[in-house]
Amino acid sequence: MEEETISGPTDSAAPSELDRIAAADRAVHHPETISQSGDAAETTEIALGIWDQVVAFAETLLRPWAAYQVLITLILMVIAAALAMIFKPRLYDWLKTREGWPKWRYRYAMMVHRRMALIFFTILIWFTVWVMRAVTWPSRSYLLVELANLALAFLFVVVVLRVVHNTTLRAVLRYGAWIWVTLILTGLRDDAVELMDSMSLTFGETRVSLWMMAQAILMLAATFVLARLAARQVDSRLSRSEDISPSMRVLFGKLLQVFLYTAAFFVGLRIIGFDLRGLAFLTGFVGVGLGFGLQKVVSNLVSGLIILMDKSIKPGDVISLGETFGWINSLGARYVSVVTRDGREFLIPNEDLITNQVVNWSHSDTFVRLDIYFGTAYGDDPHLVRKVAVEAAKSVGRVLTYPNTPVCHIVGFGDSSVDYILRFWIKDPTGGLTNIRGNVYLALWDAFKEHGISLPFPQREVRLL
Repeated sequence: MEEETISGPTDSAAPSELDRIAAADRAVHHPETISQSGDAAETTEIALGIWDQVVAFAETLLRPWAAYQVLITLILMVIAAALAMIFKPRLYDWLKTREGWPKWRYRYAMMVHRRMALIFFTILIWFTVWVMRAVTWPSRSYLLVELANLALAFLFVVVVLRVVHNTTLRAVLRYGAWIWVTLILTGLRDDAVELMDSMSLTFGETRVSLWMMAQAILMLAATFVLARLAARQVDSRLSRSEDISPSMRVLFGKLLQVFLYTAAFFVGLRIIGFDLRGLAFLTGFVGVGLGFGLQKVVSNLVSGLIILMDKSIKPGDVISLGETFGWINSLGARYVSVVTRDGREFLIPNEDLITNQVVNWSHSDTFVRLDIYFGTAYGDDPHLVRKVAVEAAKSVGRVLTYPNTPVCHIVGFGDSSVDYILRFWIKDPTGGLTNIRGNVYLALWDAFKEHGISLPFPQREVRLL
């Protein structure tokens, strides 16, 4: 009986305890739903607060002096646009007469040309603010002051971001900076940050918000811009160094770019508080991708490093690869730029330069020997022919006379002519090979005609029976 008395209450209490555990289990296994609903409510509340501020600001524009300031702003914008239409063509014509300016000066001059309306508007609105502050109450020009600050801040952003050469990146940074400056000057920065931070997604224990993504984009862009500027400065210093060979300059420049961009990426992630330990798993996938999907890309990258280290080719070398003949314009991480005599630029993968036979006309020095074959009649003195041929070759401007002088030899007795070979040297293969051969042939023609040396050609007799 005592056991039944004890067990009775236990059995009756079991369902309520089980329900409590189940409810707690549901609360543990579905925190995302509760969190997302809370984030949605918070986002809605912040958005409504911002909207109330916008409505309150719009209501202030209905006041008489606010309407007057808006009208003054529109008039100043029209005047600024008219002045820009007058002075922009004159500035452009003046810039076309400027020769020898560095590139950065041309870039800033064109920035002034494109933003002339904004420049005039900024000057006019600040002058208007100064006049109104002098003749009336400051409260009657508060809107003009805000607009003047915005115009000056926009102009400052444009000037600063001119150092970014990538058009897309510069546009993203410019519009992002304009939005951020507008929020600061209008007092909406904190509300905008809360709104962007409330718009988030949760992946396990990781919470990613729109504010975090904006910070990541901004910081990564800023660090990449700084890395690009640093790499460009070091590369310009390397290019002016005479103690380093051209191939080693390119190698040091490429390695420095890889190091700086990698460091900028990780520094940008650390600034926004990203846990870099999470990248360990990602790097494994990247390694697998490089091994299977990017074989050609990796092969070209490694081939480029090999070319730079063994100094087999360097910028300025004249090479022949198959039917392509030209000089090396630049060495890239993936390809080599070869410019031909007809102005075409071939982008040859680095792997082709490693695996195929390449003729480097200026590998160890710039001297190149060219051969010309010709024949004269049997009646001509071969000693005189050789002497005249050598003198004719020396008369051509690009043909060297020292240390390698032209020579002429007999190479055979043909059916209708004595065959000769004329060998001469040049030191500027980038100037072309076909044209110098043509000039030497023309010099031979004139010299042979002057000395009565004939160039035989096949003759046939036809008899009719």
